[in-house]
Amino acid sequence: MSIKEIKSEDLNPEEFINEKCLALVEETKGGIAVNALSGGVDSSVTTMLAHRAIGERLKTYYIDNGLMRAGESDAVMHTMVKLGVPVELVDAREEFFTALKGVTDPEKKRQAITDTFYKTVFGRLVKESGARFLLQGTIFTDVEETMAGIKRQHNILSQLGIDTQDVYGYKVIEPLIELRKTGVRMVGKALGLPESVYNRPPFPGPALVTRVIGDATPEKIDLVRRATAIVEAELADVNAFQYLAILHEDRVTGVYQGRRSYGNQIEIRCWDSTDAVVAKPTWLSFDLLEKMASRITTEIPEVVSVTYNITTKPPSTIEAL
Repeated sequence: MSIKEIKSEDLNPEEFINEKCLALVEETKGGIAVNALSGGVDSSVTTMLAHRAIGERLKTYYIDNGLMRAGESDAVMHTMVKLGVPVELVDAREEFFTALKGVTDPEKKRQAITDTFYKTVFGRLVKESGARFLLQGTIFTDVEETMAGIKRQHNILSQLGIDTQDVYGYKVIEPLIELRKTGVRMVGKALGLPESVYNRPPFPGPALVTRVIGDATPEKIDLVRRATAIVEAELADVNAFQYLAILHEDRVTGVYQGRRSYGNQIEIRCWDSTDAVVAKPTWLSFDLLEKMASRITTEIPEVVSVTYNITTKPPSTIEAL
């Protein structure tokens, strides 16, 4: 891997911002660039960095793929409007769910997300806008995990030998690719992002698809979305790196109103980590675990079993897929 990491202890955020702004001006050469905003830490920092560098030449799109958390679209749009960044919302739910229909293999699901995002959706937006560049928030850990064969991140392209200009019709620019999450947060703070954005828990690019084992239907995405809202609400005050809910594929036996029933199983994961390379489960009180289980099974009757992952990374991973 030829990319050289900038470690957080060596990072001067202001110098990094100035250097990347100059580089973006030079690389875009007065042309229009489109920007992929998901609302996560990496994409939000990329958005603010590019907005500062090239201003009105930046066209930022938030893609509503139907795979995000509850209230995510409204919250992201509201935050960016307050920060003075114009953002256009694009409804692409039909395209993503069509591409995911019947796909159960984790790598094929990631590939379906990749193809829909870069070729179908952004291919169209780039053509309509006349842009020659796409900005995205790829970070060093994304490249590292992909090249090591742990799992392919959907935003890794040129590092796998994919010529984006030839395949998609535009060049991909990744200003944060030398940083890990800690460094990205430092840059976000220096750019003036609110702490609620630059310090929010990580969220995967393929969104809730990575948290549904098996076929990611609209119904299953909705179920894991509701479970996610409960887990995030209950763990908001826990000082953890990341926390999430996973929907398992197999239905399990439960009891409902005195009779046997078959329902869904939700797995909760909560992690202590600094860089996502290694992680260990956060020590949570049994009372808190019990409260989450009670809320999930009561508020989501389709769920009859809730578990908590106690395996470190490695051999586990932070996300399920």
